[in-house]
This record gives sequence, structure tokens and C-alpha cells, in this order.
Amino acid sequence: MLLTTILIVEDDSSIHSLLKEALELHGFDVQSAYSGTEGKLLIEQHSIDLVLLDLMLPGMDGEQFLGHIRQSSPVPVIVISAKNDQPTKLELLTNGADDYLTKPFDVKELLARIQIQLRHAAKTSTGKLIHYSDIRINMDTREVTLQDQPVHLTGREFAILLLFLENPQKVFSRSNIYESVWKEPFIDSDKTINMHISNLRNKLNTGSKTYIKTIWGVGFKFD
Repeated sequence: MLLTTILIVEDDSSIHSLLKEALELHGFDVQSAYSGTEGKLLIEQHSIDLVLLDLMLPGMDGEQFLGHIRQSSPVPVIVISAKNDQPTKLELLTNGADDYLTKPFDVKELLARIQIQLRHAAKTSTGKLIHYSDIRINMDTREVTLQDQPVHLTGREFAILLLFLENPQKVFSRSNIYESVWKEPFIDSDKTINMHISNLRNKLNTGSKTYIKTIWGVGFKFD
């Protein structure tokens, strides 16, 4: 059975420890970030079911982090902040937060709110499905299965796979992939794309079928 994974993005070590201990005690898997930048990296590397987000973070702040998440993911986000003014709450909820809890907070209330958000996410998890051969993608939950077995992809790997599946048989150059997924001009070396393609190939390896083919001198296609 897969554990529900919750990402804590909180730079106060005492509050972070309190949250982590309470969540693990109730059977959740926990990923920890102490800055928005670190949280962004973990979102891309792991399959996250819910985010607990502080606002006043070093580097990328909570508002910026929320905006980044909402560009690509419907994962539930509960903001936990010392800011208790109504305009801030309304702005965050309007811009994509699913719930807002002010500090200091009651742990039991937080756990109840987490369960509410997880139940809501489960009810809406039967949205758009993409099927290709033995691969299934649920676009709402970002869950990927291969031959009915879960495949755990990073955020970049998921975006590359989706790019291929939405454009079957199309040959993508490395610059095509980079600019479509990273949303930046292609100024990196080929190593970045090659590494992500290699990792994706390994995770989609069935032993008898190769999904991603190299077109020498051009790029890659999904076949």
C-alpha cells in the first residue's frame, strides 16, 4: 500500500518538527523543505499528495511557490501562516490555496483539515485519463501506471512523458523538449535532456518493449 506523502515547506525548525512528528504519527510519509526553492525541487522529484505551506520563507516565498505549483499541479495546498488579516487570506485562497490556517494552530484541527482535502482530492481523481499501450496517466492526480503498476516520476519526467503521449510519433529534438518542459530557451548542454530521457526509459522498461526511441542526429520519439 502506497503511503500518502505530505510536503512540509516551513523554515521554523520547531514548527517543522512538530508538524513532521504529528504527521508521521498518523501514518503519513513526509518530505521536508525549509525554503521555497527546496520545496520546488521536491515537488519535481517526488509524487506529493498534499502541501503544508508557510508564507514567509527564505528565497522563493510562499506566494511565489504557490504560483509555481498551480502552473502544473492540482495538489491540495494548506497555507499555515502567522498572517491573519482577511485580505491576505482571500488573496491566497483566490490564487490557488485550498485552505488557510493561522498560527498558532491546533494540531488536531490541522489533521482534520488535511483529511478533508485528501477526501476532496480523491473524489476528483477520476478526471482526464490518457492511455497509450500499457501506460495510463490520470491527469488530475498525476498518477502513472505501467502494466497496472505505479511508476514514480519526477516533475520533469512526467512533463516529458506527457509531451510524448500528446504527440505520438512526433520526433522531438533536444531543444524542442527543453523549451517545452523547462519553458526556457535551450542554452543547456545535451546532458540534461539525455539524463532525463535515460531515467524515463529505465522507469518505463518492461524488458520486452522500448517506448522511447532515439532518432540519431535528430532527437527522440515515443513509439
